[in-house]
Amino acid sequence: MSPPAQQVVEGLKALMCDAVPSAREITFAGLSRAAGGLSRENWSFDASWTDVRGTHAYPLMLMRDAAGTLLTTERSREFHVLKALNGSAVAAPVVHWMDPDGRFLGAPSVVMERVSGSCDYMVLNGSRPLPERLKLAHDFLELMANMQKFDWQTHGLGECLGVPQESPAKTELHQWEAEYRRVQIEPHPELDYVLSWLDNNAPDAEAIVLVHGDFKPGNALIEGNVITAKLDWETAHLGDPLEDLGWITNPVRKSEHQIAGHWERAQIVAAYSKLTGRKVSDAALTWWNVFSCWKLSVIQLTAVHEFVSERYNRVFQTPSWLYRPMFHMMSGAR
Repeated sequence: MSPPAQQVVEGLKALMCDAVPSAREITFAGLSRAAGGLSRENWSFDASWTDVRGTHAYPLMLMRDAAGTLLTTERSREFHVLKALNGSAVAAPVVHWMDPDGRFLGAPSVVMERVSGSCDYMVLNGSRPLPERLKLAHDFLELMANMQKFDWQTHGLGECLGVPQESPAKTELHQWEAEYRRVQIEPHPELDYVLSWLDNNAPDAEAIVLVHGDFKPGNALIEGNVITAKLDWETAHLGDPLEDLGWITNPVRKSEHQIAGHWERAQIVAAYSKLTGRKVSDAALTWWNVFSCWKLSVIQLTAVHEFVSERYNRVFQTPSWLYRPMFHMMSGAR
């Protein structure tokens, strides 16, 4: 076993013994590091143990913060969201334990159930027949609607996620502005101009709902024609219902979220309104489209900052490719 894998095994045993003091006969099988996102290490394994409640065996996933990351998030927030969603209409993994400060595993981590299915970023524009892709597109939107209907107040998510005290749009913008200033290495007058426009045109929210923050097919598992789990809740927060809708109708992400001629902005908005009963303001949705591009720009600058700081080994360019679509949307905003 490699030293990194041995470290994971020892850390997992220590975490389990702390979380389940009566645990004994702990065994792990098939431990392997899986391909994952750009912010965390994903380790797959099967675990079995015996405790006062009996004998247990689960397929599990360890999500551990990587040395270099594109997103600064807290594992405790993700853990509490997934714990609250357990048993709800929102398909999500069941969480078991967390190591919020890396005491056992060397970096903040969450251990959750490994759900069957595969990840395909481009499933809506892949080789499946059009009717199957359209059904999946609608199922993704229905999943979003179910997430927005989730009663976050009853499940106590306000305490751990924080309830916006001003416009959710302003809250998100100011949080990402702080991240922008943290990672900024050189002047970006175009991003400052867009930031000013966003600040001056921030819409009010119709409601406060659970927002995923990175809602895309690439953050889900699909088995056959069924979405078995929505993954990567690390950016989940309470906010505007239009935030995730703005993410999937963002024109620069059309290849992931839309099907040309069949499932585009107009069809998505109409289906969303039917599912939720909300009338979508085009101006507000455009604001969230622009914000999505601005947020992507900040994430890209985070990658540049991490590379320059020698914590990340992949080279990213500045987000100049996003300037034109942002300016185009701003010029057409009503």
